Amino acid sequence: MDLAIAGKWALVCGASRGLGLGCAQALAHEGVNVVMVARRADVLESAAEELRTQLGPQSAVHVVTCAQDITSEAGRAAVFARHADFDIVVTNAGGPPTGNFRDWDRAAWIRAVDANMLTPIALIQATVDGMAARGFGRIINITSSAVKAPIDTLGLSNGARSGLTGFVAGLARSPIAAQGVTVNNLLPGAFDTDRLQTIFQTAAQKTGQEVDAIAALRRKGIPVQRFGVPQEFGAVCAFLCSPWAGYITGQNILVDGGAYSGTF
Repeated sequence: MDLAIAGKWALVCGASRGLGLGCAQALAHEGVNVVMVARRADVLESAAEELRTQLGPQSAVHVVTCAQDITSEAGRAAVFARHADFDIVVTNAGGPPTGNFRDWDRAAWIRAVDANMLTPIALIQATVDGMAARGFGRIINITSSAVKAPIDTLGLSNGARSGLTGFVAGLARSPIAAQGVTVNNLLPGAFDTDRLQTIFQTAAQKTGQEVDAIAALRRKGIPVQRFGVPQEFGAVCAFLCSPWAGYITGQNILVDGGAYSGTF
């Protein structure tokens, strides 16, 4: 299926590995000009070079290393200095640490809200009016299945990402919808990423169980009996960025192997 987005420009955050990389790969394979953003220059350039090798001479893969992080004004300025007008923006930030809410001070909450709510909003602010003026735009926010089914140890993530979700619900239904701009959230469940491994290792340290045992128990709670892979997550993202998904906006789309058991 031709997604009809070749030649568009996409900004993909957290694109050096995991779900962000999966999205960048899927878009690049569709002929999109992809600006990959991350903090670690070596990991980012390695991922981009591998993608360029896969695509060959026609590839249009660019990198911006945000040493000061995309959460800072300087980091965002570096991105927009590389390219200003994006048709597609995929916001993505590493989740805040797990733990007990009693241990989180104000600074911990501010960091979580800044990375997982305020930074996506700042990127949307910087790009959405240009999208509307051109008559096409796709904003995808990678959030978490915990927005739909909160997990007690992920309180920082639950709170910050839910704030973004509420903001998006209003924005998606504003006049930009009639100007060809859609805004959706992708809610990943358990994907085989560094983030998931970190969660397992933290749980192992607290409980004394083996990491493999914790992982096996988590897999049993997923109807498809496996963890997701970033490439299939990226494929969902790429479809939502296409004209064929133009009638989908303001939605929270679970990609979790059926783990969420609710009807709605």
